[in-house]
This record gives sequence, structure tokens and C-alpha cells, in this order.
Amino acid sequence: MREEILKLIEKNSRLDAKDIAAMLGTDESAVSEELKAMEKEHIICGYHTMINWDKMTDERVTALIEVKVSPMRGEGFDRIASRIGKFEEVSTVYLLSGSASDLIVTIEGRTLKEVSHFVAAKIAPMDSVVSTATHFVLKKYKEHGVGFETENTDDERIQVMP
Repeated sequence: MREEILKLIEKNSRLDAKDIAAMLGTDESAVSEELKAMEKEHIICGYHTMINWDKMTDERVTALIEVKVSPMRGEGFDRIASRIGKFEEVSTVYLLSGSASDLIVTIEGRTLKEVSHFVAAKIAPMDSVVSTATHFVLKKYKEHGVGFETENTDDERIQVMP
């Protein structure tokens, strides 16, 4: 039952135990107990709302930062990843394989300058950081399995006459 519950709330975190129980054809109290147990075990780490910030008037910049790290003996990448993850601006920190970079960090800021300053002042000077490369997100089409509407999906190709 756990996996079924997780699949449902991953798609819609607003579902309550009553809704989930009805969808799974089971008892509400059993679902409620499972949810509490998974929260306690840190299987469920939080509930989030997906927002298309492009529809708002506030400017936001999302950046993906590749970070090359010299791992610490006995600690690998965990210590530096944990330090980076503690910054309020940081949304995600992933350890990569098959890449020239070791970590990929996602951050948000109000301006390109703010993001650039964060990277230059907070990430790049860290002892274990060898190099960084910052990529700015120009447009989001899909995030966390949710597609964002596009304004115009009509075919806008122009016919060229021979």
C-alpha cells in the first residue's frame, strides 16, 4: 500500500487520507497511519505546491550550477554537498555520474547579477570546490512531472515560395 500512496501524493499533495483511502479502496485510518509512519521514517520529506512563476509579475532567475569538487578523505562528496545545501537560495543538490562535474546545484534568485554574486561569493570560494559553471534557465516546459502551458502551440511556420 505504501507505494500506491506515494504515487498518489507525488502527483497531488493535496489529497488527504480520506481521498487516498477512497481511491485505493481501503480504510482511512490505515492510510492515515501509513502517512504518519512514512513521515516519521523520512520517506515523505515534505509536501510541495508546483507554481508556474512565469505567470507572476515578479522576476525570478533559475540557474543550474555545475560544481567540480575535490572530495575530502573519508567524507567523499557528502560534506561539501551538505554545506552547499544549507544555503537558502539552493533548491537542489545532486551528485552526478558520467559528467565532468561532480555536483549539480539548482538555485533561484531575483536577477542574473544576484545569482552570479551567490556563486562567486559563496560556492566558488569553498575549500573543496575546484570550479563552477553556471547555466541560466531560459524557460521551463516541465518540472516535477508537471507540464507548463505554452502560450501558442499553433504551427507558426511560414510557407516559402519557390
